[in-house]
Amino acid sequence: MDNFYIVKWFDWTLPRPSRRVQAINRVLGRLGFWTSLQPPRVSGSMTNVEKRMNLYHFVSQVLAYGVPGDLVEVGCNKGQSSTLIQKIIDEFDPTRRLHVYDSFEGLPPPVAADGAAYVAGQMKTTRDALVENFRRYGLRLPEIHEGWFHDTLPTKLPERICFAYLDGDLYESIKVSLEHVYPRLSRGAICVIDDYADPDAYPEAWNKLPGVKQACDEFFADKPEKVSFIYSADMSHGYFRKS
Repeated sequence: MDNFYIVKWFDWTLPRPSRRVQAINRVLGRLGFWTSLQPPRVSGSMTNVEKRMNLYHFVSQVLAYGVPGDLVEVGCNKGQSSTLIQKIIDEFDPTRRLHVYDSFEGLPPPVAADGAAYVAGQMKTTRDALVENFRRYGLRLPEIHEGWFHDTLPTKLPERICFAYLDGDLYESIKVSLEHVYPRLSRGAICVIDDYADPDAYPEAWNKLPGVKQACDEFFADKPEKVSFIYSADMSHGYFRKS
């Protein structure tokens, strides 16, 4: 099977800013501003090979074993993960549909549990940027649900879900995603939660969004499943399988 697209389709090295840009960023950082003077982000800047390999194995597994339902990505941004998920669907079971969700307005305001890694409006993109990434790789478009999660998820999720990728970054976003996605997961479905870091399992994992784990810990306190951290090099995510 040709799955080399996992590493071939995307640029994995983020260009290093010039010394001038680095100096300006340091000054802005000391003044309390978000340092946005960076080179244009390349297609793989928000992910890495290890994360994509994990996604490949999880998605292909639920499709190969015939777990009922469609696939969802809650927090798709420009579609860096969405395109990979769609490619796997096309290889294993083209009858399934991918549903993606995003406000395209950037992040909502963080709460205290989220720390200070991001601010409201960061990660803003456009629906057109998502569509362009799918067209670039010759993939059929997913079902795109534009809006804040608390508006779209209650009524626009598939009836049954075999795979879910939750990438809301923040406590409230992950909390509302779990509340609406979890009841629709089929038995044996897999749910991956981006930015989930467990310092006890792997102290070196990227842990700048602690609200993600807090939301998961609270949600699963009375559930039979528990989220497990999975190695993804310098990034972090966790997963669980629906009982």
